[in-house]
Amino acid sequence: MKAFWKILKRYVAPYKGYVGGSVVLNILSAVFNVFSFSLLIPILQILFNISETQYEFIPWHRGMPFNEISNNAYYYVSQFIADYGQSRVLLALCLIFIAIVAIKVACYFGAAAVMVPIRTGVVRDLRMEIYRKILALPLGFFSQERKGDIIARISGDVQEVETSITSTIEMLIKNPILIVIYLFVLFRMSWQLTLFVIVFAPLMILVISATGRRLKADSAEAQKYWSDTMSQVEETLGGLRVVKAFRAERRMESRFGEVTESMRRKNNQVAVRQASAHPVSEFLGSAMIAIVLWFGGTLILGEHAVIDAPSFMAYMAILYSIIQPIKDLSKAAYGIPKGLASMERIDAILQAENNIREAADPKPLPEFRESIRFNGVRFRYDDGREVLHGIDLEIPKGKTVAIVGASGAGKSTLVDLIPRFYDPAEGSITIDGTDIRDVRLNDLRALMGNVNQDPILFNDTLFNNIAFGKQDATQEEVEAAARIAGAHEFILEKEEGYRTGIGDRGVKLSGGQRQRISIARAILKNPPILILDEATASLDTESERSVQEALEKLMQNRTTIAIAHRLSTIRNADEIIVLDDGRIVERGKHEELLAKGGYYRKLHDMQAL
Repeated sequence: MKAFWKILKRYVAPYKGYVGGSVVLNILSAVFNVFSFSLLIPILQILFNISETQYEFIPWHRGMPFNEISNNAYYYVSQFIADYGQSRVLLALCLIFIAIVAIKVACYFGAAAVMVPIRTGVVRDLRMEIYRKILALPLGFFSQERKGDIIARISGDVQEVETSITSTIEMLIKNPILIVIYLFVLFRMSWQLTLFVIVFAPLMILVISATGRRLKADSAEAQKYWSDTMSQVEETLGGLRVVKAFRAERRMESRFGEVTESMRRKNNQVAVRQASAHPVSEFLGSAMIAIVLWFGGTLILGEHAVIDAPSFMAYMAILYSIIQPIKDLSKAAYGIPKGLASMERIDAILQAENNIREAADPKPLPEFRESIRFNGVRFRYDDGREVLHGIDLEIPKGKTVAIVGASGAGKSTLVDLIPRFYDPAEGSITIDGTDIRDVRLNDLRALMGNVNQDPILFNDTLFNNIAFGKQDATQEEVEAAARIAGAHEFILEKEEGYRTGIGDRGVKLSGGQRQRISIARAILKNPPILILDEATASLDTESERSVQEALEKLMQNRTTIAIAHRLSTIRNADEIIVLDDGRIVERGKHEELLAKGGYYRKLHDMQAL
């Protein structure tokens, strides 16, 4: 339960005002409920015609035992009956009973209503915290995690927390209040009978807690299967073209069927255990009622009766009312472990370490004036595999430097170090002599614009995709950027122009159109440093030509670092850096490298074939 209270402290604390309102309303609801049951005693007195008994008034005093309070209540009822008759007194008592119940129900509704903002607010806050953490984590984290698993945690696991934890907050506020107040009244009515009842409570708690511990383990495994399911759905949607091309529908269906069947079996176990909460608590509660009836009967029927029949019936009514809060607490004991299992999976994201840390005292980096330098840079992944080995490189301002090499040579890793998507294991990268680890990430990345091989577009309008990097962009600025990128004409051909939605990842556009939108986005940001990651590699010849023209306009008067597979696109680069197995093996201009007849010449001749 320690983990559960930590969750409440983290997420419920901002809503303590609502919690206070719920506590007050639940106390009022319990008090009026006791009053309504107390009215049963004089009502039963009249119905059972016990009013013939003579009662003498006992002066009120603090700490009066219940039998003296009952005596005075009977005294007043007998007086009213003598003055107004049994029928009128019975009618008056019933009307008072209805009024008290109405107030009780109103308080009960109010207590439930004020809990709604807590439940919805906690879920919103939790999802926002996960989303902010996703945005803050470095790219290295996501290379080790499946997207489908992360989606499952922000959807299914958060939903489980709402169902299993936040929904129990109301029970944990209301039920202890009801139990304490009811127990207090029951002790005042008959401490012997109440003490006898309390003996059986630990038995119920032990049975419920034992099942709850097992339920948490089963729930964690069930949520893992849910993540596997979401991951397979995400993979299938992303690779549907390949699935169909290789006629692998049945194979994918079989894979999906295996994981969903495993999830079904585990969910069956969880559901059966959770479903046992009600019958187990129902049985234990009914057994307790039966035993109390027997024991209470001995107290009434004995020679020295400590409680009369009407009071005993009122006692049983209150006792039966206390059973429902105990049942609700048992449901919470079953539900909370499921939510804690999901919370552990969520915390795997929330507690993930971000090794890209901001400097404690960041240095200013208002502009790019001189050069970018790599000084003995080495990089290795978490598994210890080293990708870059002692890179020394200078990229002067205003120059175009191309990075070439075979797949796996370390080109993308080298470029990803500049905006600090990763940090080097050894060495340093400086801009104008300042280590990039000593400046704000926001200031560093404000100097850079990216155009990737696979343009990253969002399910939004053309206007918003171009203006993505500049929130206050005007229509004129967006159109100017689109003209330079060669996108203005095809945008105007769309029915809604710049307000046209482009679908998921720009599916409604061609490859060349998507890339020109990506270029227009970079043009609008107008960064001094431009990073091109194989920007034309996935385009056909005609699209490549038009996109290359747009890129040349974008590269004017900028420092450009370009990763290229097609060597024809970087012929005019000021310097070409040739990587092989994470090392710089050659560097120079296009003609110089060809003349050397080395590794670059080999790459060039292979493409010429």
